[in-house]
Amino acid sequence: MADLRTKIGALELKNPVMTASGTFGYGLEFADFVDLSQIGGIIVKGTTLEPRQGNPYPRMAETAQGMLNCVGLQNKGVDYFCEHIYPEVRKIQTAVLVNVSGSSPETYAECARRIAALEDIPAIELNISCPNVRQGGMAFGVTSEGAASVVKAVRAVYPKTLIVKLSPNVTSIADIARAVEAEGADAVSLINTLMGMSIDAEKRRPILSIGTGGLSGPAVKPVALRMVWQVYEAVKIPVVGLGGIMNATDAVEFLLAGASAVEIGTANFIDPTVTVKVAQGIEEYLSCHGFASVQDIIGVAHRL
Repeated sequence: MADLRTKIGALELKNPVMTASGTFGYGLEFADFVDLSQIGGIIVKGTTLEPRQGNPYPRMAETAQGMLNCVGLQNKGVDYFCEHIYPEVRKIQTAVLVNVSGSSPETYAECARRIAALEDIPAIELNISCPNVRQGGMAFGVTSEGAASVVKAVRAVYPKTLIVKLSPNVTSIADIARAVEAEGADAVSLINTLMGMSIDAEKRRPILSIGTGGLSGPAVKPVALRMVWQVYEAVKIPVVGLGGIMNATDAVEFLLAGASAVEIGTANFIDPTVTVKVAQGIEEYLSCHGFASVQDIIGVAHRL
């Protein structure tokens, strides 16, 4: 069998398939449906310094090729995670990562600092698509300066593998990637959701409670693939690809474009076993085409 192991900074994964934050809960919710130990890594739902109630309902809407959501990072805060969730997720026999969100560089850093103390959490993923409360709500991730400010603050207090999740709602994804690399990011993951909306023609108003939300699913895959391709050429740190991955072929495309690992999100709502199926499909692809390791295909499309 082909070797599926891959590395993201110092983080070693048994295979390159992880779950995307916000689509797999804390992993525990899926234990009755899938062998969690067969997943390369589980990125738990977004965690903030203080508890958040999230946005009012409705906050999810199906689209023709995906879904919209405006959940709003509902969670009980980092202290609750450390005291109540961590003792359970640390038992999962695979890498468990925490997605960290905030409203200022200081809140990001403090949340990351508390998670750093958890021995069995080897890495965090920074969600820099959050609004900067000091600048009128503009997301940190849409400017190089904003993205860099968060990474700099977190890097100062967080010694483990630091993955930065990039927003696609920017003019130059490569510039943002270079900015976070310069401040010490160990890897970047992309893409986060694209901004979109849906309107109920009969009620004549937006379906989502706050009007707009993040678009995910198959519709965003071509955009995500293009951005992974661009970022792979722009930085030296590993790239994690996500956005519309529904099967093994989709995942292989991201690996060929330069991703060292992938995350699966929306597809988990359709098939809770999809991550394991995709990992198996990648191994079958490698074996069928004579590749000994997943490392042999990372970025290959750039070299042909």
